[in-house]
Amino acid sequence: MKIVVLDGYTLNPGDLNWDGFAALGEVTVYERTPAEEIVSRIGNADAILTNKTPITRDTLEKCPGVKYIGVLATGYNVVDTAAAKDRGIPVCNIPSYGTAAVGQFAIAMLLEICHHVAHHSDAVHSGRWSSNPDWCFWDYPLIELEGKTMGIIGFGRIGQRTGEIAKALGMRVVAYDAYQNDTGRAIGSYVDLDTLLKESDVISLHCPLFPETQGIVNKNTIAKMKDGVIILNNSRGPLVVEQDLADALNSGKVYAAGLDVVSEEPINPANPLLSAKNCLITPHISWASKESRGRLMDMAVQNLAAWVAGTPTNVVNR
Repeated sequence: MKIVVLDGYTLNPGDLNWDGFAALGEVTVYERTPAEEIVSRIGNADAILTNKTPITRDTLEKCPGVKYIGVLATGYNVVDTAAAKDRGIPVCNIPSYGTAAVGQFAIAMLLEICHHVAHHSDAVHSGRWSSNPDWCFWDYPLIELEGKTMGIIGFGRIGQRTGEIAKALGMRVVAYDAYQNDTGRAIGSYVDLDTLLKESDVISLHCPLFPETQGIVNKNTIAKMKDGVIILNNSRGPLVVEQDLADALNSGKVYAAGLDVVSEEPINPANPLLSAKNCLITPHISWASKESRGRLMDMAVQNLAAWVAGTPTNVVNR
């Protein structure tokens, strides 16, 4: 079996290995694949692995040997799943590898907003503490989270992990999700969206990108939020209308935002959030701990092995 990995660098920049795939067939790994080389690099491969390299109907028509598509991520919108189904090709994703890492990262962004740890460390290293007339100083309000309300939009695995950590910090947790369960009820209270917007001191987005969630943070929903709310998004960039959030940050309606995702990635230099006040932006790295990437690699191998055995798992286009 010939296996081609089209864009392996972000999963494995060198601290993991591809041995699990090598045990299943002949493996070729490309760090990145430009659009004009997708078809030639797939060639006569039986199985292809992609993270962000798009697999279109046209590509599949030009690569008739493809029998399996593995997505090295949870989201699979880069693959034309209908076209793959028409050709009898299963598309398999990795649904749950990053729960711990992404939940931890959401809280890391929140704590940085509350304490500006990096800024104050830089200030000390620049000599400001040595020359300070007092024994301490701070440049931003320092925010205590105990007793405040964390509102989580999307209360699946990652939302619930984020809620568990917030609860451990002494926060009250409320959640909005169409699908409620007892695990969620043990962490917080399910409420309607308007109640969550009205009562939350911090709002964290953990919902998938659907037509009904696209732009869920916009000027109208922001108007319903508390003055000085903090907004976190390390789920999907298009959940936020970016100009509306930038306007709210600049006006002070939203105190701060922590974002690990934006609508266009890599970020467009013209994105209004780059010049907005109190906006922390990181380059889509919530998922990228070594432990998380190791789980992703292992699960991707397991998906391919299951398909080889005739029992495909995590198929998104049945």
